[in-house]
Amino acid sequence: MNKKQIFTIPNVLSCLRIILIPFILWAFFSGAVYWTAGLIILSGLTDVVDGFIARHFNMVSPLGKALDPIADKLTLLAIIISLCVFSPVVFIILIMFLIKETILGIEGLIIIKKTGTTYSAQWHGKVTTFFLYFTMLVHVVWTNIPDAWSATLLIICDVLMLMTLTLYTIRNVKALHALKQSTTTEVSA
Repeated sequence: MNKKQIFTIPNVLSCLRIILIPFILWAFFSGAVYWTAGLIILSGLTDVVDGFIARHFNMVSPLGKALDPIADKLTLLAIIISLCVFSPVVFIILIMFLIKETILGIEGLIIIKKTGTTYSAQWHGKVTTFFLYFTMLVHVVWTNIPDAWSATLLIICDVLMLMTLTLYTIRNVKALHALKQSTTTEVSA
């Protein structure tokens, strides 16, 4: 990988999202609701912008394919854990998030090892990430959110994460099956 593939605008924006995490946490635990919300929105916007730039200006790189989801997951994990401190009901999101990310992380490592390929995010993963950001932002800003609203948003997040886990697992199994089929065909030829 050359410097051109490392120091791309999308990769710099992904690194910026990781750098923003301590500032988001500082603002959150300082009680600066609007600063926290602003930093979360900034983080989300840089996610959208880095993906747009990567695709439209041919700056997609293997590093970017790995760095972008890591930045998302670290940011969301930090926000979710922080919210758990004040709102234990958010713990259900944390559990599902950890289950989903652990399973998909293991699957991703297997895919990389077997195929040497990393796959880009699909629509359902992007929708889930957006809705997680939205839900966490609502919980940050609306500190006395009614239980019914909170529960509804959290249940939707859990359903989306379960859907994403299922669809990515299906994709990964198909990719491994296709690899196995091509390997079997090559051996028998």
